[in-house]
Amino acid sequence: MKKLLIGGLCASMIAGLAACGDKTDVTNTSAPASQTTPAATAVKQALSSGIDFNNFDKSVRPQDDFYTYVNGGWLKSTEIPADRTSVGAFYDLRENAKNDIKAIIEEVAAKKDLQAGSDEQKVADLYRAYMDTATLDKLGITPLAPSLAKIDAIQNTDDLVKYFGAEQAVGGGTPIAFFVDIDSKDSTRYVSQIWQYGLSLPERDYYFNDAERFVNIRTAFVEHMTKMFKLAGWEKPRKSAEAIMKLETAIAEAHWDVVASRDSTKTYNKYEVSNLKELAPEINWNLYLSAIGAGQATDIIINQPSFVTGLGKLVKDTDIATWKTYLRWHLLSNYAGDLGSAFDEENFDFFARTLNGQEEQQPRWKRGVDKVSGLLGEIVGKVYVKRHFSPEAKSRMEHLVENLRQAYSNSVDGLDWMTTTTKAAAKEKLAKFNPKIGYPNKWEDYSKLTISADDLVGNEMRAGIVEHEKSLAKLGAPIDRDEWHMTPQTVNAYYNPTMNEIVFPAAILQPPFFNMAADDAVNYGGIGAVIGHEMGHGFDDQGAKYDGDGNMRDWWTESDLKAFQEKTKALVEQYNNFYVYPDLHVNGELTLGENIGDLSGVTIAYKAYKMSLNGKEAPVIDGLTGDERFFLGFAQIWRAKVKEQAMRNRVATDPHSPAQFRAIGSLENMPEFYSTYDVKAGDKMYVEPAKRVKIW
Repeated sequence: MKKLLIGGLCASMIAGLAACGDKTDVTNTSAPASQTTPAATAVKQALSSGIDFNNFDKSVRPQDDFYTYVNGGWLKSTEIPADRTSVGAFYDLRENAKNDIKAIIEEVAAKKDLQAGSDEQKVADLYRAYMDTATLDKLGITPLAPSLAKIDAIQNTDDLVKYFGAEQAVGGGTPIAFFVDIDSKDSTRYVSQIWQYGLSLPERDYYFNDAERFVNIRTAFVEHMTKMFKLAGWEKPRKSAEAIMKLETAIAEAHWDVVASRDSTKTYNKYEVSNLKELAPEINWNLYLSAIGAGQATDIIINQPSFVTGLGKLVKDTDIATWKTYLRWHLLSNYAGDLGSAFDEENFDFFARTLNGQEEQQPRWKRGVDKVSGLLGEIVGKVYVKRHFSPEAKSRMEHLVENLRQAYSNSVDGLDWMTTTTKAAAKEKLAKFNPKIGYPNKWEDYSKLTISADDLVGNEMRAGIVEHEKSLAKLGAPIDRDEWHMTPQTVNAYYNPTMNEIVFPAAILQPPFFNMAADDAVNYGGIGAVIGHEMGHGFDDQGAKYDGDGNMRDWWTESDLKAFQEKTKALVEQYNNFYVYPDLHVNGELTLGENIGDLSGVTIAYKAYKMSLNGKEAPVIDGLTGDERFFLGFAQIWRAKVKEQAMRNRVATDPHSPAQFRAIGSLENMPEFYSTYDVKAGDKMYVEPAKRVKIW
């Protein structure tokens, strides 16, 4: 398990897949705008706006609800398929691209006599292992036998702690998660870290909220565990399920909530290993770290110290038999999708149907594609890049990034609330941003991983061990600045504060985010806002705690920090007033970092777009001015429709605001939007100038 302190663009951080769009660089914007020839300008004026007018709802005034004005027609006409919980720009790209990845996988799988141990053999056999449901049904829970035997052998708390360490790498499921990451206060070194873990339900509030929905979820969860234990043929299934619910509730009580857990300051707590016994004396820390393979560690970051203290008490006060039942459950639950169809369907019924409203499982092949892309992501990613990501697209993105960087710098210069000293530090950090575009310079090496066509669970476990060993090898090693935390086929982007890097995988660089056949305005409104969003994470409420070298330190003057916090407080209040449903509003504190990213992103992207015109008037295309195309391009990237159950889960756990508020929340604060669409007092999107939030 690896908990990265990164700011991503959208809710899902798994390896989503997508296909690239038009790869013809008809506008040649990889060259500076000042070098554009008259002929090139003429071609540019002939381009499409990149706006899909069929999605509009002209019955809605743009001044009242710009998101619905741009996307309302699509919202009315689009149904969410039974095998999905959401549709829209992000999600549809991922779904469509599974076909591209499937083509790569099946082309490899069709080959005969693949060399044992080759990348191609691993891709083919992993996919075959997942698709061979007859073998999985025959095996049942047999693949879990070695791990179950280890659980059976636990006799005391030392055995329990040793299991916590030894089994984490293979995904058995324990209440604490160990990982290795860059030290936030010394970005030249890696350090061991521990994060709270161990819950089956999405977040601690699910165990305590007395609202009917949460009560029903808890009841259904106990029923689900009971059914799973019956399928496994284990004794006392109902009693075991109730015991697990009781223990998980106690674990949840010790958990920090989602707002506290995103605070970089609160979660940085460095301990000498020799002093961990003062935090949780009930846990044999030397035994735990030795079992996990980090016995040489001298210091460690405990992200939620009070949780570890609470866990120590639970280790002491909970009988070993209950802990063993808990561990069996998490082992079974974590691998349910890799076992026979009965386990797979029951797992889907609770976690997808009950929790998220998904009516049907996705076709097996789609889940197989996800499995391959998850375990062997950069093998298929290397082929994906060759087929679907052009050098012209990378060049154009590099140009856009540098334009956004310059616009951000200019914007910092113009801030009226920040002193010269802090401005200089901010610009130094901005200059040190490291953009990564498309794909890594150094591809992942999978040579140590053994993949078998008839051992799906074993493949998963071996992949976990290889990944864990790679992580442990970082301790004492130089920082790997070529490492990526998303595959090229992921429809997402991220900012990593300890590396001060902004990362844009190839798959997001396609319409509606990035359109090689469209005028610049829509691209600045789309991918430009995405670039600005990730840059904005470097200066959001958490990213702003890190300097240009990736170290968490105070580089603000006291007065500037106070002014910054006042502005972020106003943004929290703005989003707290956005209601998803009559009984549910956005959590402004949880979503603050992403909301700053959105506001900064579209603000800076607009400035960069105006800069790119070199003082000239933008052409009118498809009857739209350049400013109109920019704002329309921004609103259309957030096009989304989500099942209510899934949306309610996201509001409780996801640091991103729902899509419609990501669009209108930022625009309500932009004077340029007001002037473009003549927004006035009385319009629903009108906010008094004194209450509009401008941060960067």
